[in-house]
Amino acid sequence: MTAREPGGAPVIGLDLGGTKIAAALVADDGTVLARHSLPTPATAGAEAVLDALAREARAVWAPAATAIGVAAAGVIDPAGGTVTSATDTIRGWAGTALAAGLAARTGLPVACDNDVRAAAATELSGPYAGGNGPGTTMIYAAVGTGVGGAIAVDGRMLHGAAGIAGHLGHLPSPEAEGLPCTCGATGHLEAIAAGPGITAHYTRMSGLPADRLEQVAARAAEGEPHATAAIVLGARAVGRALGGLANALGADRVVVGGGVPRIGARYLDALNAAFTAEVMPPLRKLRPVPPRGGADAAVLGAAALTRTLTLHHPHTTGAPR
Repeated sequence: MTAREPGGAPVIGLDLGGTKIAAALVADDGTVLARHSLPTPATAGAEAVLDALAREARAVWAPAATAIGVAAAGVIDPAGGTVTSATDTIRGWAGTALAAGLAARTGLPVACDNDVRAAAATELSGPYAGGNGPGTTMIYAAVGTGVGGAIAVDGRMLHGAAGIAGHLGHLPSPEAEGLPCTCGATGHLEAIAAGPGITAHYTRMSGLPADRLEQVAARAAEGEPHATAAIVLGARAVGRALGGLANALGADRVVVGGGVPRIGARYLDALNAAFTAEVMPPLRKLRPVPPRGGADAAVLGAAALTRTLTLHHPHTTGAPR
């Protein structure tokens, strides 16, 4: 159950999200040799999702492939290969034996981790690492439908008990006081800073319906004050939380990705201002930056898991069935 040693053979990287499964055959040097994607059967149950993951592995499989890495939504325990906690985005996903189930279906050893943590790992090694190295202490936030994250200290990704380290959306947030969170608690960052949280706050303030964050952003662009206020509040909440974490960890890199920051400069300006106001003087030059990785970051991170995490082997080996 050890990690795979570097050796030149390609591996399969799978990125499992609530709406899409992306697959890639990845060479030892990080080159993507083949790609495929299909919709996630999110409402069909865990067994259907495992079946879909196996189909995606078959879609990019090559005879030389030696392992599969899965970057999956939810709280993932890499050592046990299980989903320890998850929202209802994927029905029945919590408690799934992800690694064992996929290994049994494909005949290949499987390593798995949380999707955001896998994508964040590409900032530390591989083609997107830039000048980052073994000594980097990084906070990586993914602000979208939820607020996910990852933390690396001295170049080592933290997993924590049951794989829960880095789930930044469940930090207490003064801006979210009294608001229900998707985890069942109240007052967490995700409740005010995720896309649905910003949208819901706009509706509470304005009394006007909005189905998506994009609607709120469009109204803010037209000067609607409640839309602007909701976006700015969500951004400030993220900036304050990241600033506090940077102080606590002594971070030298802070990365903010996900769909919410892409709504525009108003959001990013508010986040950066709140972050700068929060950090201590030795960190005043530190600024949040966007991820370096492009569309392949998640599948490359998934493939890299086979080198760094426990491999869960099937009872028999061979090509995907």
